[in-house]
Amino acid sequence: MLTNFELSLQLLPLQLGNTLYMVFVSAFFALLIGLPLGIVLTISDKGHVKENKILYKALEAIVNIGRSFPFAILMVALIPLTRWIVGSSLGTTASIVPLTIAAAPFVARLVETSLKEVDPHLLEAAIVMGSSTRQIIYKVLLPEALPSLVSDVTLTLVNLIGYSAMAGLVGGGGLGQVAIQYGYNRFNTFIMTLTVILLVIIVQTVQWLGKALVTSILKKRGKLTYE
Repeated sequence: MLTNFELSLQLLPLQLGNTLYMVFVSAFFALLIGLPLGIVLTISDKGHVKENKILYKALEAIVNIGRSFPFAILMVALIPLTRWIVGSSLGTTASIVPLTIAAAPFVARLVETSLKEVDPHLLEAAIVMGSSTRQIIYKVLLPEALPSLVSDVTLTLVNLIGYSAMAGLVGGGGLGQVAIQYGYNRFNTFIMTLTVILLVIIVQTVQWLGKALVTSILKKRGKLTYE
């Protein structure tokens, strides 16, 4: 019979890799959906460069509905869609579908908030100079909001790490499944503790890297002095 330490060496490296795979792939797709959605929400809002009340209200309703679902319920509700896309509702790849759908509205709202923090005088100057909407987006909004957008990505990754742990409840794999199947169900405190420690380390590492990147950007822009 395997000792706790041997069992940990057998399970945790593989499931750590599965957790990172789920988190980063779903974050990529969530950004792929949420970033454009957040941009459209920003520029279509009242008083912005492409004001469109109907479009804004429709997209806002979609985002609000998407954010209102608890992730555990969303996972179950999306099982038919997950099976249609992936061919199965179990496993790490299958978990990417609900993770992406849960994170995309969250990303969109964060992006919208970040872009709306850009100095309106910069937008006015760009409009006066005859900049197109595309130029305003890519040369004013996104560059000026970059530090805040990096923080948004960091926050999204942290949330996805938590979501990925919950995915273990429905056979999603990763550290969450180890904690439930081998820790909680078998009353194995050693496995449970190691799993929690690994999740905390991942979260802290992501937060540290995100903060370091934001600090680097601000220093290059002269908005943060070197100590």
